Amino acid sequence: MKKNIITVSRQFGSGGRTIGRTVAQRLGIPCYDKELVDKVALESGFDPKFVEERGEASPGKSRFSFSFLGHGVPGVMGGMSANDFLWTIQYNVILSLAEKGPCVIVGRCADYALAGRPGLLRIFCRADLTQRFKRIQQRHNLSLEKAALLVAKTDRHRRVYYHHHTGKFWGHSSCYDLTVNTSVLGVEKTAEALEAYIRAFQEQD
Repeated sequence: MKKNIITVSRQFGSGGRTIGRTVAQRLGIPCYDKELVDKVALESGFDPKFVEERGEASPGKSRFSFSFLGHGVPGVMGGMSANDFLWTIQYNVILSLAEKGPCVIVGRCADYALAGRPGLLRIFCRADLTQRFKRIQQRHNLSLEKAALLVAKTDRHRRVYYHHHTGKFWGHSSCYDLTVNTSVLGVEKTAEALEAYIRAFQEQD
């Protein structure tokens, strides 16, 4: 197998995380999701929960929320704020994981961190809102109304975070090689279709 790296970005509730893991399993390569969080936590010294929450989501609903985080202290974390320090560590961990060999990396702006790399395939998973609401409702045992609010909030924070750190627009087709609506085939069948797509991609010269 060629040294291909697959990044899976996803709307909250689209099933993208499950698809990433399933595809990696089908291809017989590592999937870095929670594992990435643990590695970043180890490298940065931050609590894994903090890394999971702040590693791909903004601290507030607008880009101005980053302005209120304050500046770093000289001599601590290279003088960077906690947010910038976390971004730097996470960015470098993603680069190091990609160097190890073929893998699937879920979220964390990996599509941006690895942009321009030979053998990179960037996938974005979306889904119809009604299905996303139902999936989050079942996963977190919420009312449909609260699930809808959580979906909207999570997507907004991911969008702001992505734009702040990359200058690009999260979910825009120009940032990815393939965008797929998981509602059409469902999570399992989408993973199956993506496996075929990726294998065809890997066979290219």
